[in-house]
Amino acid sequence: MAISYKPLWHLLVEKGMNKEDLKRRANITSNIIARMGKNSYINLESIEKICLALDCKVDDVVSIYKEDENETE
Repeated sequence: MAISYKPLWHLLVEKGMNKEDLKRRANITSNIIARMGKNSYINLESIEKICLALDCKVDDVVSIYKEDENETE
């Protein structure tokens, strides 16, 4: 399985926000923003902060997909 924060980046564009705005509004660290930029895992508490700050659902922030087995070979 793999994780993507693409829905979040689209949501930020729709709201006219950038990553720095998100960082301040959700009270999250630069490290969390960097990890999301690399599609790395972040803790659920951070996702909760983002959802509350943006008044959105979890699936507006993150999507999970099954990696194609051929891509890993």
